[in-house]
Amino acid sequence: MAFSSLRPLRSRNYALVWSSALVSNVGSWVQTVALGTLVTLDQHNPFWTAFVMAAGFLPMGLLAPLGGMLADRLDRRRWLIATTVAEAAFAFLLAALVAGGHRSPWLLVVLSFVGSSAGSIGFPAYQALLPDLVEQEDLMAAVSLSSAQWNMGRVLGPAVAGVILVTWSPSMAFLVNGVSFGAVVIALSLVRVPSHPRAPSSEGVWHRLREGARVAASEPSCRAAIILIALLAIVISPFIGLIASLAIDGLHRRAGGPATLTTAQGIGAVIGALALAPLAMKIGHRRVVTVSLVAVAVAVILYGLSPTLPLAAIGIALVGGAYICVLSGLNTVVQLTAPEASRGRVLSLFMMALGVLYPLGLMLQGEVARIIGVRTMTVASGLVMLAALGLVGLVSPSTFRALDTGVHRSVPDAAVAEVAEVDLAAGLRVEPDDPGTA
Repeated sequence: MAFSSLRPLRSRNYALVWSSALVSNVGSWVQTVALGTLVTLDQHNPFWTAFVMAAGFLPMGLLAPLGGMLADRLDRRRWLIATTVAEAAFAFLLAALVAGGHRSPWLLVVLSFVGSSAGSIGFPAYQALLPDLVEQEDLMAAVSLSSAQWNMGRVLGPAVAGVILVTWSPSMAFLVNGVSFGAVVIALSLVRVPSHPRAPSSEGVWHRLREGARVAASEPSCRAAIILIALLAIVISPFIGLIASLAIDGLHRRAGGPATLTTAQGIGAVIGALALAPLAMKIGHRRVVTVSLVAVAVAVILYGLSPTLPLAAIGIALVGGAYICVLSGLNTVVQLTAPEASRGRVLSLFMMALGVLYPLGLMLQGEVARIIGVRTMTVASGLVMLAALGLVGLVSPSTFRALDTGVHRSVPDAAVAEVAEVDLAAGLRVEPDDPGTA
């Protein structure tokens, strides 16, 4: 059990994708820290910091449904390669423009939005590809390890960003990010996964998207995961985009402050991600996710109350550990319960809830933070989360019970029949009673 979190790395395909994604995520966090530091030092306004960070995340919500549909229609590996190349191109463009002195906040908003669009439309393909890289019993550990490598990038990336910002410039940080995408392209070129034939369908885009939504709404576990990720996104997730503001304007630190807090959050998240699978095996998936939801709210309160950078670093490390347990746990629920033929679309709805509500919550909290202070806003978000969780438990306790993945749940027969008509027309087959597809 102690090493269950590392078992997916026995798969050559998963190990290739995982290691290359780590390299790329280091580059992505180098760019994120550099961008947040650049706009904060230029503007000293939490709203602009939040706006630029939100612009980089919003495409995940807006384009995830389209990306999910494409993930269910195209070769997922090849599509992921194409979108990764596009991401690299936009990173190079950002580096060139900032190096040329073009750094107005509105320009950074536009570049952040456009640059992240390519990755957002390809990310559902990455999520849907995971079950093809490992055995089903290793899926939760694979999702947790993917979260761990993303947060290892959060640990290493800010350290690299700090060196680059002190030694060179933000444009060099953006250039490093562009180069890092090459590792993913090379790894995906070497990976071989099972083929899932996807014949052309006569059904339109909106019809297929509606059918994906019907599957998500009909499956209790998927529905519960989407509801809870939506709550997390709008109330708690904005702390991520406000890290630079809390460090610089709340704790009166300069460029090193955001890097320190981001690194601390990453360390906590890596520990949490590695602990998730063993904990779920010992005390149950539902209990781990439920406790983590409460823990992340309490940790955010402690983080906001911290008066010094070292205490804030400890607080945000606790936030990072609990937050990633919630994120990975809910993602795993969807992975295990969504039918293979609709997995990309259902996952895209999960990401849409996160991708749309997080930027909205971030912009709202950024504006409120401008008025009452970023630390006060952070504490308030934790209190609101605790109240919201209590309300959900009171009004709809079945939401938390549905997180138990130990018992297989099938999509209701009527929904299966309707989805099957669409997927059979596309040359696909839905088998809701097969544990391998649920």
